[in-house]
Amino acid sequence: MNFVLHGHSVSAGITIGHAHLVSSARLEVAHYEVPQDQIETEVARFDAAVGKVRQELQDVGKQIPADAPAEFGAFVDLHEMILNDPSLSSVPKALMRDRHMNAEWALIQQMETLVAQFDAIDDPYLRERKADITQVVERVLKALLGRPGTVVPDLTDEKQLIVVAHDLSPADMLLFKQHAFGGFVTDVGGVTSHTAILARSLNIPAIVGLHHARHMIRENDLLIVDGLQGVLIVDPDALVLAEYQLRQSHHELERKKLKRLKKTPAASLDGIPVELFANIELPQDMAEVLENGAQGIGLFRTEFLFMNRRSLPDEDEQFEAYREVTLAMEGKPVTIRTLDIGADKALQTVAAGEAALMPNPALGLRAIRYCLSEPQMFLCQLRAILRASHYGKIRLLIPMLAHAHEIDQTLELIREAKASLDKAGLPYDKAILVGGMIEIPAAALALPMFMRRLGFLSLGTNDLIQYTLAIDRTDDAVAHLYDPLHPAVLQLVSQTISRANRGGVPVAVCGEMAGDPRLTRLLLGLGLRNFSMHPAQLLSIKERVLKTSIADIMPMAARVLRSTDSRRTQELLHKLNS
Repeated sequence: MNFVLHGHSVSAGITIGHAHLVSSARLEVAHYEVPQDQIETEVARFDAAVGKVRQELQDVGKQIPADAPAEFGAFVDLHEMILNDPSLSSVPKALMRDRHMNAEWALIQQMETLVAQFDAIDDPYLRERKADITQVVERVLKALLGRPGTVVPDLTDEKQLIVVAHDLSPADMLLFKQHAFGGFVTDVGGVTSHTAILARSLNIPAIVGLHHARHMIRENDLLIVDGLQGVLIVDPDALVLAEYQLRQSHHELERKKLKRLKKTPAASLDGIPVELFANIELPQDMAEVLENGAQGIGLFRTEFLFMNRRSLPDEDEQFEAYREVTLAMEGKPVTIRTLDIGADKALQTVAAGEAALMPNPALGLRAIRYCLSEPQMFLCQLRAILRASHYGKIRLLIPMLAHAHEIDQTLELIREAKASLDKAGLPYDKAILVGGMIEIPAAALALPMFMRRLGFLSLGTNDLIQYTLAIDRTDDAVAHLYDPLHPAVLQLVSQTISRANRGGVPVAVCGEMAGDPRLTRLLLGLGLRNFSMHPAQLLSIKERVLKTSIADIMPMAARVLRSTDSRRTQELLHKLNS
């Protein structure tokens, strides 16, 4: 039966292949009472299952290829930590003894308690970490039911495999990567889930949030995964299949053609130069950055160095990571954002349960607020960044600014870090530029007080949109209201770019808007000359820049800015891009 499902695209591309269903042990759990004299036997069965999963994860870690993305090892380590945490390894045993529950049901009950705590967290990244808990529980349940952690079919032909699951763990993905794995679709998940992050790092077409795909699709069904549009087509007819085979070939051809633009200078048809920078999470991302010809790093999200580990990285470890990226860019700008983490994005050194108790973590102690409350940790990072600045052109970026005193306190700590390096005789760039993220409406509206204190600005449009519209784009109930073209959002973006340009302060956009080809001409028309995005988007944006006359599009961009009707805005945007 032919049908179409819509979800969230997390990795672009088109793949055509046959479905392989991955079952969920959670759907098969029974609930029964265990007699008192058999409780300890049940506890022992649970301990044996946990031990088996622990060995499975250790085996997965040993099988990680040397060329695999670094995220794989970090995610496997995180799952081991979750498994070893008393909240999963001990609390279910207490439930068995107190309530005479069978092991499977006790584990499910504890999982639901933990998931409820994470559901109460406002921050989308931390909220999606509940997926890691359910994935670890899934492995333990399979061990209790006497099934292996992940079953990968032994395919003898060359057909492409598309995995269909309610959910997938990063460890599962590693096993599928070693087989005929062309794409995956899941019922749950969001764009910042670990599985989505891995899909993007592996460049695998993927769609999440399909809700009912696992129950509606049969084993070996022919599937089309359109990761460009977030569309899954099941059992397509001959006409649709032929059309998508043509689209797939066209997409691959376009990707190859874009590679030719790698060394072409980014400039408009009327000769206006445009800077195209890359966003990265880890030093391992540099291969893709260089492959796509980025002119610099516009955003190094340093929080990924701190996550999924038991202890904080020390100054030397941070220094080596920052220096590695700086040396790889060979003198091109590297913008390093200070730690954007806090009670809403739990470090492993802070109990996740404490974050769940925050009244509203997204509006709480996070980013620069958290760093200023932990000055020794912040000084450690500032020293590491300053030391790395000796090896290239580093710029220091401060996230989530709302008050002038936050800048003043930060600048004072930077002076303190410089003084300590001077005392130790360690070299650094004494003229390092310090900039600020404009991602809170208050900062955009009070821009002059930031421009007087900072050397450059970076518009974080993801948070700016969410804070302006009070929309969590990972929440299915309101995701349709997340709109980068909302008149209020466009006014804030335009005013920030215009004021910065008039004041001679460099300004960039480093949020998702910068990597959306539909918005490139609009942003150019509003005066933006520096875009920073995921490395995979660089060449598509460069192509759009090369085909644009900025003088010609400015009047239409102004009309888009004046529009207050969403339908009219879309029409004007279409004309702008035609």
